[in-house]
Amino acid sequence: MHRYRMIVEYDGGPYVGWQRQENGPSVQGAIEKAILSASGETVSVRGAGRTDSGVHATGQVVHADLSREWSAFKLQNAVNAHLKLAGERVAIISVEAASEFFDARFSALRRHYLYRIISRRAPLALEAGKAWWVPKPLDHEAMHAAAQTLVGKHDFSTFRSAHCQANSPIRTLDRLDVTRNGELIEIRATAQSFLHNQIRSFAGTLKLAGEGKWTPNDVRAALDARDRKACGPVAPPDGLYFMQVDYPAVITDRRPLLEGGDSDDGDELS
Repeated sequence: MHRYRMIVEYDGGPYVGWQRQENGPSVQGAIEKAILSASGETVSVRGAGRTDSGVHATGQVVHADLSREWSAFKLQNAVNAHLKLAGERVAIISVEAASEFFDARFSALRRHYLYRIISRRAPLALEAGKAWWVPKPLDHEAMHAAAQTLVGKHDFSTFRSAHCQANSPIRTLDRLDVTRNGELIEIRATAQSFLHNQIRSFAGTLKLAGEGKWTPNDVRAALDARDRKACGPVAPPDGLYFMQVDYPAVITDRRPLLEGGDSDDGDELS
């Protein structure tokens, strides 16, 4: 078998999420159908992260195994042609041959997400479905200060969905930065892995800090409570983007589990 690594971009709006499901179209299913149409082979593609319905991606990474050897250029063009023909909101940005030991999910060192908030009185026209509209002023510096209380290794029970299947709520958050460019507020998060709804829970909580309703001490108290009821409101999926995945330069046959020892049925639903 020949393994291929692909970087994928998608608009999450039309899909039930990354993962193939019975209740509607998925990004994974769209790619698998396109590969089948292009190659005649039925494959199961694995993604680096399993995004929820409505969550977008500019740098999702997947791998697929094919019995026939393809040039990267021809495989990318063929799969994209069938995605376009099917009217999918998915594009293969790049393709490259990968080691048999490469695993899009378990080889990942870090995942990078972006959450976009547009803070203005007027509703969104061009950005509808692509950002969280907050029709009131937000103090991004207060949001950033509150965010720093969450950086590091913690029990993030407060900030994960009640439906999260991860074996452990312990995660190490490497980065949680909040910046502003005009009306646009960006929250950037980096970690090896995330819990279900973790970033959207962060965004909703940090909005409270931006409104002056919560202080960094309030956010820290919510974290220490280790109780989902202590969390702020969960932000909508529209503003969340899976941006990038980092991998080792060389990948051997040693495939570490995600932090917390989770299996492939665990977390990563952002």
